[in-house]
Amino acid sequence: MAEPEIAILEAAAIQATQAGKEEDAARLWARLLELAPAHPLALSSLGKRAFRHGDHATARLAFERLVRANQDDPQSWINLALACQAQKDEAAEETAIHNALVADPSNMVALLLRAQLLERRGDAHKSASVYGAVAQVAPPLAQLEPGMRTAVEHALQYVDTYQAGFGRFLDNFLEQQYRRHAGEDLRRFRESLDIMVGRKRRYDSQSMMYHYPGLLPQPFLPRGDFPWLDAIEAGTDAIRDEFLRVLAAEQDFVPYLTYADDVPHNQFAELNNSPRWSAYHLLKDGAPVAGHVEKCPRTMALLAGAPQPDQPGRTPSAMFSLLKPKTRIPAHVGVSNARLVTHVPLIVPPGCGFRVANETRQWVPGQAWVFDDTIEHEAWNDSEQLRVVLIFDIWHPQLSAAERELITALTRGINDFRQQSGGFGL
Repeated sequence: MAEPEIAILEAAAIQATQAGKEEDAARLWARLLELAPAHPLALSSLGKRAFRHGDHATARLAFERLVRANQDDPQSWINLALACQAQKDEAAEETAIHNALVADPSNMVALLLRAQLLERRGDAHKSASVYGAVAQVAPPLAQLEPGMRTAVEHALQYVDTYQAGFGRFLDNFLEQQYRRHAGEDLRRFRESLDIMVGRKRRYDSQSMMYHYPGLLPQPFLPRGDFPWLDAIEAGTDAIRDEFLRVLAAEQDFVPYLTYADDVPHNQFAELNNSPRWSAYHLLKDGAPVAGHVEKCPRTMALLAGAPQPDQPGRTPSAMFSLLKPKTRIPAHVGVSNARLVTHVPLIVPPGCGFRVANETRQWVPGQAWVFDDTIEHEAWNDSEQLRVVLIFDIWHPQLSAAERELITALTRGINDFRQQSGGFGL
């Protein structure tokens, strides 16, 4: 084999292609194949040229020679699949797609070709499954060239349509069972169905700093699990009165978020160091705030009845949280699932709401709830008035006494190692 001549021909063919001299390039590639019949770039270039000119038979022959020379290149199999598709040879197209995915099981184009083939055959279930795989591997639509973007958009729409039909079928199929169990609390089952068919997202605990395994993640915990809340709810008016006296003084309210200017602010850029979301701290970094707790003795007495966490320098925490009109707190997650967060609504104008995972609630003054803030949550005040909630943390009730003591000791160890405390917040 005349390797120097092959190299010269290859360079000349590439140069001719770059110069737009397609016929010259084709003659050079053909000459090169006489010397090196399995030359991959020559076969690929001539096959693509034939395909562009509608000569699908010649293109197929070139791509067949190419995959015989190298069966591990998914793009060569994709080219062959397209040539077979143009010839309406579905069996050969299917084989080529299969081999492309053997070479690269996550190849987006090969997955698209398989899904399109299944769709043409009318196999809705399998095509939806493969289009779903496309959605998993596809980059953001904005990063795709127009032709590929259209194909991926079709994949996403196909999956959405399929899932919507699947959901409607199951709703009708289960209607008799729903009637049979009328009166039962089926919210978890209904949500499981919604998640399965894509009507709702799945949310899990995403503790940002300290995650305790084995604790059941629940967006809102059953109110009946916290009988000590009865006294706090009964004291709502007294708590509100103390807050209003503090508010009238207009002192010591601070922005809820106070990130430094040299760290990422992410979704909180708009609210960082902003009075639109502010707090009056009662317990901060695990200690009472001097000058504040003295002004709220009834509130502090009621908080003493809650199982507040003991993480030195971090918890317990308690505060009045103020959300000004037309303010939204973006979706976020908390630091640790070892403790939960309690809301006691004090002042709630219409147009306020709170979402944890897939469940949205409205605050009602005097009706407390406990939620897992390591699950995505957000809040908003669309009204023209101030919204105020007493917020404090508690131990997760599934932690044993021994586990709580160990978490307290662990926190001391972290503080000793780092020679500092703090770092948790609500």
